Amino acid sequence: MLRHPEALGVLLAALDDVDRLVLLGDVVELSEGRPMQALAVAEPVLRAIGRRMGPERPIVLVPGNHDRALARSWARAQGAALAPDAVVPNAATALLAEVTSWLAPAPVEVRTPGVWLTPRIWAHHGHYLDRHLLPESAWGLRRAHVREANGRPAVVGPAAYERSRRPRTGAESRLTRALPRPLATALEDAAELLRAATMPSPRALQPHRIAPLTRILLGRQMQRASIPALAHAAARVGVDPDWVIFGHVHRSGPHASDDAALWAGPGGRPRIANTGSWIYEPLVLHRGGPPHPYWPGGAILIADDAADPVAIGLLDDLDIATLHRSRPRLLEEVAGTSARR
Repeated sequence: MLRHPEALGVLLAALDDVDRLVLLGDVVELSEGRPMQALAVAEPVLRAIGRRMGPERPIVLVPGNHDRALARSWARAQGAALAPDAVVPNAATALLAEVTSWLAPAPVEVRTPGVWLTPRIWAHHGHYLDRHLLPESAWGLRRAHVREANGRPAVVGPAAYERSRRPRTGAESRLTRALPRPLATALEDAAELLRAATMPSPRALQPHRIAPLTRILLGRQMQRASIPALAHAAARVGVDPDWVIFGHVHRSGPHASDDAALWAGPGGRPRIANTGSWIYEPLVLHRGGPPHPYWPGGAILIADDAADPVAIGLLDDLDIATLHRSRPRLLEEVAGTSARR
């Protein structure tokens, strides 16, 4: 949405009352194999944000899974010494140095895998929760070990998540180690197909007319699977906050209409809040409008160190037709920027 001047203007105006801005991951789309195009789109937006914040108000950048290339090599190199809120040198990678430079003159601090916003609130993009779902995806179902009620899980630290790719069941791991590689590969592929069949990807629900059903299904999946998986991952990382803020699954909240009990870990702690996203997704928004948990422009506001996080919608008053009219001009500008790069 921030490709549109109107939406960007709303965000910049909202920043006037902000003491510190946290960009909680997926700031640049680096996972689709088109980094130059993604950087060209992101650069003017990040420069505008940095200018608006100015030299006195800091920006905290926390990489997610779509922009993990910014700091993942540095994080992996730390090994077991990686802390849950490690400070990453802005020059840790060439990409990170470039992206943070665009946020000037604002002072920029990079943290990974998360950041303590107050002594009570820890923020993380949220992609670690995928390790505890089947299939390993934000749209999956809870693994058995997350459903067990045997107390807090063992602390393994963030390094285990940074070096791990996809967790396997014990039986699957033993079989794949024992079998010759061609058979092991076939077994892995079959297991992945079975995992993928447990929960449809939202993009498999293509007809826009069933967007209300898609929204309900994804909302229930998030509250029944993603939130418990996130609480489990936070405990394994080694943090014990009152609140965890994340994004990743794009469903903002909790809102007044939500069941607060579903926005918390086992026993009611930690409580969970989600920033939402800045993507207009027709598969859940078709003919819908704000207030809507998937409406773009979501953010979390923390009024002071003692306050609880509050989900807000910055674009709830923006006319979507205005954005459609501005889109062709924007695409021209992006194409021109890419060509110059």
